[in-house]
Amino acid sequence: MTPELPQDITGLLVAWNSGDEEALKDLIPIVYPEIRRIARRHLGRRTADHTLESAAVANEAYLKLIRVRGIGCESRVHFFALCAQMIRRILVDHARRSRYAKRGGGAMQVPLDETLLGTRARGVEVLALDEALAALSKIDPRKGRVVELRYFGGLSVDETAEVLQIAPETVMRDWKMAKTWLFRQLTSMQ
Repeated sequence: MTPELPQDITGLLVAWNSGDEEALKDLIPIVYPEIRRIARRHLGRRTADHTLESAAVANEAYLKLIRVRGIGCESRVHFFALCAQMIRRILVDHARRSRYAKRGGGAMQVPLDETLLGTRARGVEVLALDEALAALSKIDPRKGRVVELRYFGGLSVDETAEVLQIAPETVMRDWKMAKTWLFRQLTSMQ
């Protein structure tokens, strides 16, 4: 996350939450590069035959923000956590559409990097990851949220702790447990 202008972002979020549509117009140029960076990072994990571009994912996230018409974000970290959820949904929806494409399309592949699984990356299907993450969230919602914020949102341990209002040590413990659980789930699906 880039630390630029956090107070400006928070002020614009507060104004937008209060119904100021102009605040959104001022907010987007500040946050769009970060949203696109998050999208680019996730798209870079996929196989070369994917069809999405980071601009398309960032634009789709922007359109979803406009449709929401004000959101309850207390800070820039909360805002980017919401963007992480949107990006995850966009990637999963695209994978579902690709899977059901008329000419086969094939499922989108997203390799999980070493920071998530602690092993060499081996392409993992977005839908498989989404299913495993949903299963984890049913068992332990907080651990699922930690993975979503760290993996899809690119939040640091401290930022994740701030969003979830827990200690950074708890985030690290949840992260470690979630990685182990997801690794077992994803390898058993193959």
